Amino acid sequence: MYYKFSGFTQKLVGAWASDAYSPQGLKPVVSTEAPPIIFATPTKLTSDSAYDYAGKNKVPELQKFFQKSDGVPVHLKRGLPDQMLYRTTMALTVGGTIYCLIALYMASQPKNK
Repeated sequence: MYYKFSGFTQKLVGAWASDAYSPQGLKPVVSTEAPPIIFATPTKLTSDSAYDYAGKNKVPELQKFFQKSDGVPVHLKRGLPDQMLYRTTMALTVGGTIYCLIALYMASQPKNK
């Protein structure tokens, strides 16, 4: 015996094999129309040039700058801004570690009443 879900009674009811294997909402439908076009025209027209930005490609210059072997780590090559960022990060890391250790110590001590 085959069963299908009845939309009227909201229960499973007996059905023929063809109805059970092709439920009402899943029957194949052959469309005679083409699907609607979502965008009738492109949102951005392509240009003939290869690049749309109005600037110079700085990548080769930056590659040469960062690949110089001057003994300075790559994360400090740009000078003072990189040094300040590095030192701030290290200070926050050390401060956070100390704070965590103090919190663990305080949590491990019993409270006095």
